[in-house]
Amino acid sequence: MKVAVLDIKGKETGRKVDLSDDVFAIEPNEHAIYLDVKQYLAHQRQGTHKSKERAEIAGSTRKIKKQKGTGTARAGSIKSPIFKGGGRIFGPRPRSYGQKLNKNVKRLARKSALSLKSRQKELLVVEDFNLETPKTKDFVQILKSLGLENKKSLIVLGGTNNNVYLSSRNFERSEVVTSSELNTYKILNANSLVLVESAVEGIQSNLSK
Repeated sequence: MKVAVLDIKGKETGRKVDLSDDVFAIEPNEHAIYLDVKQYLAHQRQGTHKSKERAEIAGSTRKIKKQKGTGTARAGSIKSPIFKGGGRIFGPRPRSYGQKLNKNVKRLARKSALSLKSRQKELLVVEDFNLETPKTKDFVQILKSLGLENKKSLIVLGGTNNNVYLSSRNFERSEVVTSSELNTYKILNANSLVLVESAVEGIQSNLSK
């Protein structure tokens, strides 16, 4: 599948890049996408929640009333969960929400997400570019030229580029990642996917294994 390469002014350069059908034109597997997104979101959870149970509450261990003759239920400690200020029953404990996922399923999910973007005409290929200094204004001008100023976009670079990354960091509707950082959630969360020309080879080599 051949796609026209644009310059940063949004005009065609006259060149085309060949996108592999095995990566950008497969039949999307919705269940694989679901599993990969679910794993990604689970890994975003810190799992540091904690509440005190009755053994951790500070308080007297004295029996608060006699066992019989009060006409109410027996009670042995003020730290009991049934009293105000007592411990919590089955409260949350620190835990990891991480989930395991077969790497072949993850690869299938990413190829499915890229194929969806390609099928929905939400994928652009732009020639490699650089910014002399980190300026949000210059980065926004590039997005304007590509017609993406008011859209949520994901720009994929071939490698680390600090000037482009720092220029985008203050613009909430756009995110810049490298081809090695690309994941299913970020692809689907963007309205438009912009691949820098040098990133195409990296994506295809990573997903064609």
